[in-house]
Amino acid sequence: MLLGPALLVSAVLFALGVAGVLLRRNAIVIFMCVELMLNAVNLTFVALAQRLGVAGQVFVFFVMAVAAAEAAVGLAIILAIYRHRQTLNLQNINLLKG
Repeated sequence: MLLGPALLVSAVLFALGVAGVLLRRNAIVIFMCVELMLNAVNLTFVALAQRLGVAGQVFVFFVMAVAAAEAAVGLAIILAIYRHRQTLNLQNINLLKG
């Protein structure tokens, strides 16, 4: 089986995620772009597992566990910031000024 198409799709997804993180200012959109990057890495690991064996699939489970923890903690932080500042635009949020 060819690895090229899967790795190409993974690279495109990762590039879209990086572009979203760098260009957007909404915390929810940035959070979703980080999740997109993690899913692109998972796709790479699954594609490489065809050639390297089970190790790629084991890494996928670790990345999924980190993504689940990141989703829980990230959403809790986003909700706390929204309740305090009433905005999710990162340009309007400055937590160090008090």
